[in-house]
Amino acid sequence: MCGRFTQRYTWRQVHELYDLTGAARNLRAHYNIAPTDTVNVARLAAGGTNELVSMRWGLIPWWREKPLKQLPATFNVRAERVATKPMFRDAFKRHRCIIPAVVPHNLVRES
Repeated sequence: MCGRFTQRYTWRQVHELYDLTGAARNLRAHYNIAPTDTVNVARLAAGGTNELVSMRWGLIPWWREKPLKQLPATFNVRAERVATKPMFRDAFKRHRCIIPAVVPHNLVRES
């Protein structure tokens, strides 16, 4: 992962894409989003519906004892290892969300 991305979409676009519930929101474009920034995510809500909420980008393990500043980087893990690494495996199995994002075109590799 490059570590940066953009969120720029309208409520109508994200509502239709993820079949969201709730009242329409005025969504601002966010450019150059970095780890630990607040981002909009789609998640499964109680009752089986999808909702759009704001969350901090990065993992805060439930078992952490150290302050946030002393945690190792928890936003960058290889896809092949996410299910087996102790830091990520519980969250990977039980807590998922979708982050609507646009990767800057200068970071997209052409085949």
